[in-house]
Amino acid sequence: MHPPEADVVLVRHGELGVKSEQVRRKMEDRLAENMRAMFDARGLAGDIERRRNRLFVHTDDPDAVADAAADTFGVVSASPARTVEPTLDAIEAALVTATEAHYDGGTFAVDADRAGPSDAHPFASTDIESEGGAAVRAAIESLGHEPTVDLDDPDFRLFIECRSETAYVFLEKRAGPGGLPLGTQRPVVALVSGGIDSPVAAWKLMARGCPVIPVYVDLGAYGGPDHRARARATVETLAEYAPGEAMPMHVVDAGDVVADLEAEMDDLRMLALRRYMLATAEAVAESEGAVGVVTGEAIGQKSSQTSANIAVTDVVASLPVHRPLLAMDKAGITDLARDIGTFEDATVDTGCNRIAPGLPETNADLDTLRAAEPADLFERARASAAAREVVPIER
Repeated sequence: MHPPEADVVLVRHGELGVKSEQVRRKMEDRLAENMRAMFDARGLAGDIERRRNRLFVHTDDPDAVADAAADTFGVVSASPARTVEPTLDAIEAALVTATEAHYDGGTFAVDADRAGPSDAHPFASTDIESEGGAAVRAAIESLGHEPTVDLDDPDFRLFIECRSETAYVFLEKRAGPGGLPLGTQRPVVALVSGGIDSPVAAWKLMARGCPVIPVYVDLGAYGGPDHRARARATVETLAEYAPGEAMPMHVVDAGDVVADLEAEMDDLRMLALRRYMLATAEAVAESEGAVGVVTGEAIGQKSSQTSANIAVTDVVASLPVHRPLLAMDKAGITDLARDIGTFEDATVDTGCNRIAPGLPETNADLDTLRAAEPADLFERARASAAAREVVPIER
């Protein structure tokens, strides 16, 4: 929803504002670059103007541009707005026009913020709210409604951001992912399984500025007929958040390894498989210049994800293993998967239940695990990584 004659989108970021001047400028440049890539991917046009702690996109399609901006990592919120002169008369007129176009009953509020030097205007933000509120009240009465103010949770809220030379009137703040602009941190490898958790974990690292290199470990006969297709579909969805990144999926063939683990090991084979996967991911990371591995594990969600078992799997990796979902429950992870669009494609059995023993170990001892797993497991992991298939992702 936007006011009539909206011509600009206000884009807000959060953490960038607390960085040093040099770092903030670099991150704002990257944010603007990422937004341009998002606009280009969606066939949108807009001129990006950068000011301190704000980006302004001048456009003829404010609704679509605001949606695109709100899908860009680093953006806290975006608002389609109308530009007006920074005078009370101009602001009140825009508020009345917006009210007449969009008010359909209920309570209202006017929320104003005046930025810039204290002597830039002969009025304060409270004057904008009181004078603007009176104008909105009169407009609501002319529409045949009884106006009621609710400053806490109104049905209809109008915003004003008044700066030294320009004022902006808008009706909503569309929430973005926040975080940091993608590409402001070094890349990480993301183990993607085709399940619900791993794409969410990858998305959360992307929201912290890290490009991800998706690695899919193909379980062969244990993976299910559409397992790889589902994994690829979730990667395609993630790639929509990173139009400036190639983001191909690296496919590792682990069918023979899984078959051997199932035949040779009992209650420890899931842990051996997890160690193999981490070793494979690290080998890919080293070849791709990545600085860590991200997984979708959460403490206690599965037998291989108990705090004790995570400890014995992590020792195979020298790079950091990031687990952004570690303390989340399944309901919260699933809600986030729905929000980011990966849930539907991820609702498929990942195949691990076909490998898991009837009574898996939940409190593994490292020495016992090392003695039980194949001696050449990690040599095979490095060989699997070297022989991986790199699959381009279509957008």
